[in-house]
Amino acid sequence: MFVDYWEYFVNYWFEKSYLEIIRTFWYFFILELPRFLLFDFIIVISVILNRQNLKTRYQKARKLLWAEMPLISVIVPGKNEGKHLYKLVNSLKEQTYFNYELIVVDDGSDDETPLIGRDLEKNGYIDKFVRNDVRGGKASAANLALRYTKGKYIVHLDADTSFDRDSIENILLPFFFGENIGAVGGNIKVRNAEDSFCSTLQAIEYLNTISMGRIVSTELGIYRIISGAFGAFRTDVIKRLGGWDIGPGLDGDITVKFRKLGYKIHFEPKAVGLTNAPTNFPTLSKQRLRWSKSLIRFRIRKHSDIYIPGKNFNLLNFISFVENVTYDVILNFLWWFYILDIVINNMRMLAIVIPLKVFMYMIMDFVQFTLILMISERWKKELKLYLYLPAMVFYNSYYMRFIRTMAYFKEIFWFSSYKDPWNPAKTSIKAFRNKL
Repeated sequence: MFVDYWEYFVNYWFEKSYLEIIRTFWYFFILELPRFLLFDFIIVISVILNRQNLKTRYQKARKLLWAEMPLISVIVPGKNEGKHLYKLVNSLKEQTYFNYELIVVDDGSDDETPLIGRDLEKNGYIDKFVRNDVRGGKASAANLALRYTKGKYIVHLDADTSFDRDSIENILLPFFFGENIGAVGGNIKVRNAEDSFCSTLQAIEYLNTISMGRIVSTELGIYRIISGAFGAFRTDVIKRLGGWDIGPGLDGDITVKFRKLGYKIHFEPKAVGLTNAPTNFPTLSKQRLRWSKSLIRFRIRKHSDIYIPGKNFNLLNFISFVENVTYDVILNFLWWFYILDIVINNMRMLAIVIPLKVFMYMIMDFVQFTLILMISERWKKELKLYLYLPAMVFYNSYYMRFIRTMAYFKEIFWFSSYKDPWNPAKTSIKAFRNKL
């Protein structure tokens, strides 16, 4: 029976014309294949061909950095992060760049964070430890840290992030490229990839969307979000903007505000930060619901002026927003019609068409992941992730798409990001009143 099915499966390609195959799998061939594979291929080839020029560029920037050796303000806002502070301090002590001040803000923790933080400050491991007695949210904590900063650049970290020894140095280098760069994003990878099946899939996802996706968006000039886990900013610009606006989604929000001022945003793949990803799907679902809601809140509502031609209109900002909303929102809804189209028009052949669809996405995932490893700094360690690639079809195309769709509906119709417990109710109410 399996032999007959396999023969039928293979014959499908020869019995159908090219137009019939494209008609059946139009979403894959017209929309997803170019976006997720064509651009990746072009960028990887470009990186490989220009390695010598890139090496020279980084060498010049490194000389300028060490000649100036500016003071860096490393700020770490968070709640109940005491258990991570010792590791963070030790990770920073091992960095090749050492001219920094470390400012930690405890945002109303109810664990041992105040005791740990004050002890580290007393013993000289933290330059400044500040506490909000009442939780104000991550943006509020970051803004409190901002008051005490003295450095030319601010490096914003999550307390549970660890780093390669040269990560701080590498995230500073793009500021010395001489290209009006206002902020730099670090390359976030999953540290606990082996803890569970859930975290393993996220390790692959991070490589796709961050390590590769943001290299592509940087080269195209449309890079739009610096992760709060590891990002660097010009201090004078942050203060000019008045710091971070309250509410979830602050990472993407501050990045857009930099772009609107005319500054370039750069992704630095050599500045690697490792973070812990959720190890179970219920926790992951809550995280991604929050992330996806922020796209509607900031890309469609708060920064809607990006779409309107005016004296401050910027074509790249417009393209960045349109690409983001089109692929992540509009085409996300369109995908459901695509699935309905397959079911309605291929009712008799669903047993062939659905597996064939899954097979094509698997092939694309394998090719894309191979491209990623070609430019990854730790490709030998990441090779074993190949074994889990078949599951990414179901993770990305079904699980994550369902999460995004649910988040978009909740945010579009019920403004649910303003009710998210991740942010204190008082700041969410204020943000809603001011449409932040």
